[in-house]
Amino acid sequence: MSLHADAVRTLKEWTAPDESQERLRLSYLDHLASFPDGMWKACADGHVTASALVVDAAGERVLLTLHRKLRMWLQTGGHCEPGDAGLAEAALREAEEESGIGGLTRVGGPVRLDRHETPCAWHLDVQYVVRAPRGAVGTVSAESLDLQWFRFDEVGDVVDTSVQRLAEAALHRLR
Repeated sequence: MSLHADAVRTLKEWTAPDESQERLRLSYLDHLASFPDGMWKACADGHVTASALVVDAAGERVLLTLHRKLRMWLQTGGHCEPGDAGLAEAALREAEEESGIGGLTRVGGPVRLDRHETPCAWHLDVQYVVRAPRGAVGTVSAESLDLQWFRFDEVGDVVDTSVQRLAEAALHRLR
């Protein structure tokens, strides 16, 4: 199955938690129907991306990266690559690359969608939660200025509303 087909399948099967997320889900599907290259960075009209919030083994903290270009604390994630078998695999790959932590495990399917503008184009982000193994220590990647664990109750102090909503969705998924 192609990455495009996997994204369509994932979005068709995903049950949005509210009306706003349902509108985004439908707009992502419209985008993919209109743009055969809608998974790739080269699609100037926007592209589907995959991200993951890394949660520690105890489910008490999240790992955020201080993005080098955007200078914001964010979850791990980014562009899909030709070798990705699907959105979930792209999110996991990005999380491992940007956190330096091996052995991450995905916690179910997507938890939310977030559409945001970046310097390259609109990102139609499909967001997952991944759990780190006990004792995991991150390593700052070339895409980051810093990498730090934050308790769930600290996240709102350092992130924008989109990451705060992702953290809330992650906490709901974990409970």
